[in-house]
Amino acid sequence: MAAKIKKGDRVVILAGKDKGRQGAVLKVMPKEERVVVEGLNLVQRHTRATQADPQGGIKSKEAALHVSNVAIVDSKGKPTRVGFRVDGDKKVRVAKTTGEVING
Repeated sequence: MAAKIKKGDRVVILAGKDKGRQGAVLKVMPKEERVVVEGLNLVQRHTRATQADPQGGIKSKEAALHVSNVAIVDSKGKPTRVGFRVDGDKKVRVAKTTGEVING
């Protein structure tokens, strides 16, 4: 099945502590059905000092979200579902709210 959400898409979070906030997708994990969104769903990790990071300490990093908890943002800034349409010989993603083709 074609991917409804891809790396680089602008998404809004629908549930959880960051509900309503927007960000860009950094990573998609289709087998786990999860996505990582830039700057959102931050968690604290205690890291040991290494040669690469001699300081160590408590670091913030993005945690993965389930794909059902994010929605693509359409051109009007509203969350939308994604459909598919065949234009010529290409299958393209389409925003359900506006009917516009989602680039990417």
